[in-house]
Amino acid sequence: MLNTGQTIAAIATAIVPQQGSIAIVRLSGSEAVAIAQRLFIAPGQQVWESHRILYGYVCNPSTGQQVDEALLLLMLAPRSYTREDVVEFHCHGGMIAVQQVLQLCLEAGAVLAQPGEFTLRAFLHGRLDLTQAESVADLVGAKSPQAAQAALAGLQGKLIQPLQQLRRVCIDILVEIEARIDFEEDLPPLDLNQISSQIQHSLTEVNRILATADRGELLRTGLKVAIVGRPNVGKSSLLNAWSRSDRAIVTELPGTTRDVVESYLVVGGIPVQVLDTAGIRETSDQVEQIGVERSHQAAQAADLVLLVIDAQTGWTAEDQAIYTQVQERSLILVINKIDLVDQAFQLQACLPDPALTYLCTAAAQNRGIEDLESAILGKVQGGELEGANLDWAINQRQAAALTRTKLSLENVQETIANQLPLDFWTIDLREAIRTLGEITGEEVTESVLDQIFSRFCIGK
Repeated sequence: MLNTGQTIAAIATAIVPQQGSIAIVRLSGSEAVAIAQRLFIAPGQQVWESHRILYGYVCNPSTGQQVDEALLLLMLAPRSYTREDVVEFHCHGGMIAVQQVLQLCLEAGAVLAQPGEFTLRAFLHGRLDLTQAESVADLVGAKSPQAAQAALAGLQGKLIQPLQQLRRVCIDILVEIEARIDFEEDLPPLDLNQISSQIQHSLTEVNRILATADRGELLRTGLKVAIVGRPNVGKSSLLNAWSRSDRAIVTELPGTTRDVVESYLVVGGIPVQVLDTAGIRETSDQVEQIGVERSHQAAQAADLVLLVIDAQTGWTAEDQAIYTQVQERSLILVINKIDLVDQAFQLQACLPDPALTYLCTAAAQNRGIEDLESAILGKVQGGELEGANLDWAINQRQAAALTRTKLSLENVQETIANQLPLDFWTIDLREAIRTLGEITGEEVTESVLDQIFSRFCIGK
């Protein structure tokens, strides 16, 4: 666990060599302002007060040498992100100036912040609950506008509200039961119908929240899609048309793609990693053999496989061999080069299975891409759009804890049905309350906090 008595410092912006106009060094702790006053010279009569920006120079106090021309932002406790005194040096970007400013802060008495330590302090000081803290990390790492919106909703407290309500209901039931255990003769009997109804309603709410987990995981990590097929069916042309770039080399020579080519897109708000693979065929070329093997590996690791065939040749024995290897995967058949066939083209002759999801494209003409994206979304959402506009979604850690909550509440129902003594009811109710508190941060261990905040970037 961190030592909140120390003043921490870190670079709070991404560092890119020779790029970036502004870089921020952030300090938080009781000595933040004192360190800033040692390092920063604000000319004129500028007032050092909270939520005011000062202009001046960062100087080395040992030599008096100016290190950078900068702005200084003061945010005094409790009106700050961590509810401690926070100071930010807004320096010139790049590598050198910001690193020098950070080093001066460390020499002046600050310690380098651990990953996520600023947000951890915000949680420990009651500035954020644990769901909000995790939403900060999700917002920083968002790969699509929808993922960012879901994270922002969590940061605004929309996730914590139903969880806290569930926990309050469980606590109220536990209080009622324990009161009957201690003062059975002085109180009326428990209303079993009411308690059973409350437990069932809580279970329904738990299931509703758990249903957002898959959607949340998809928004956070994205979908991995592998484009596979025999050589020269238009896999690379499909990737280029889809990504609107010349990401992959396209020629009429079979075997042009020798390795897996990656591209990142957003489809219906979902991040998609697209893998264009080498054409799968028997070959004596050692380099191409390696590419074919990687194609097999990519197909097995993908969430969704796009099997591309050539409409001019229809379904071939080579296509069948590839289909046999990937048919157990989530699969969409892409019939490409549809623009090169005549009106007598028999589409059904290209389908190994009438139930297979398929679509037609002319990748070289940028045709069929919208149909492709619609088919992918249909696969992702099981053919339904329910949940596509979720305001928020839980993560894997929260889902695991909520699953334990569900099990505990089901055990309470079984205990009631079996007419066991009231003491048995309290065991699982306490466990439900504990696991809900583990999600919100009301009951959380140091090891859980370490696990959560170790995934943050330094400076956040």
